[in-house]
Amino acid sequence: MKSYDVIIVGAGIVGLATGVKTLEKNPSLKILLLEKENDIAKHQTGNNSGVIHSGIYYKPGSLKAQNCTLGYNMLLSFCDEHKIKYDICGKLILATNENEIPIMNNIYERGIQNGLKDLKILNSKEINEIEPHAKGIAAVHVPQTGIIDYTEVSKKYLSVIKEKNGEIFFNENVIDIKIVNGTSTVYTKNNKYNSRIVVTCSGLQSDRLAKLTHKNLSYRLIPFRGEYYKLKKDSHHLVKNLIYPVPDPSFPFLGVHFTRLINNEVECGPNAVLAFKREGYSKFSFSLKDSIDTFTWKGFHIVMKKHWKTGLGEFYRSYNKNAFVQALKKLIPDIEKRNLIQGGAGVRAQACLSDGSLIDDFLFIEDEGVIHVCNAPSPAATASLSIGQTISEKIFSQLN
Repeated sequence: MKSYDVIIVGAGIVGLATGVKTLEKNPSLKILLLEKENDIAKHQTGNNSGVIHSGIYYKPGSLKAQNCTLGYNMLLSFCDEHKIKYDICGKLILATNENEIPIMNNIYERGIQNGLKDLKILNSKEINEIEPHAKGIAAVHVPQTGIIDYTEVSKKYLSVIKEKNGEIFFNENVIDIKIVNGTSTVYTKNNKYNSRIVVTCSGLQSDRLAKLTHKNLSYRLIPFRGEYYKLKKDSHHLVKNLIYPVPDPSFPFLGVHFTRLINNEVECGPNAVLAFKREGYSKFSFSLKDSIDTFTWKGFHIVMKKHWKTGLGEFYRSYNKNAFVQALKKLIPDIEKRNLIQGGAGVRAQACLSDGSLIDDFLFIEDEGVIHVCNAPSPAATASLSIGQTISEKIFSQLN
């Protein structure tokens, strides 16, 4: 049986970035990536809308804020070096009523504290100079926000790993991890692999992988499906770039918004609907195991008691296109049902503590021979190289 220095479980963008940054520091290491699917970036990485986040929303000093700022610059440098297309097009965060103004101002101040330059607060006339069809009483203009295809980025990460003799095996679903006498052994349904250290970057399955070595986890992942519509081609003129609402600070999602993609299509959404399958992308996707894990978690009961009205509203929008359109019309009144066609969907892993707290920041659990990336929500794709660098530092700390 071949042995490795580092095994990374999961070939989403964070796992791949970890491989890139680890081999960048020491190209002689033997690194193996194990992926349960037949290709990379099949879940959260490949089903997001491709936004390069500026870091404006995140609490100053948090891991999200630090990694987003650093990762943003690392990502753009990587893309410039490898000729990956992106567009720093900017975005608007739109206040549509007076109650949203204080929250919008707080977001603006956070952006300043996080080091963003040239942020501007716009009036309604200035809003329409940037987005002629948008309607708001004020907005924050964020010039740093951009768009990209993260699947393309992930493919280039893998190419870099392979150039440095890193390996990847597909269709390898990890079922156990054991650490004995300084050796970490990863068991899949078909094989076992030895390594000096194992890193799990397993997204929607991260709590299950972490539980293999840490039986009494204090959190569980709750899956939320985000569904999109797209603007018909003859309606693309309604949106020039990115238009976001002022988010509800008590809810961990940004609200339905408009995103121009790097291929110039325009996505509208997403909502945030409780999913009954962690990797289920349709309204009818169901997993008994995943549903039991959600509904038996004490923290979930607390969250639902607090947010049940919002949750019901999200379900209603999921099944009622007219209701979805009404949410979009708050930002662009000219939007009509006829302008929209069905888009795709993604599932977000929301980490929830047993007391009902929703973990908003990145979370790592580390022990001898293993590092678990337990929570890596947005802006993990933007921050992937920074997160990968952080994980690689943890790896080398153990290897040394």
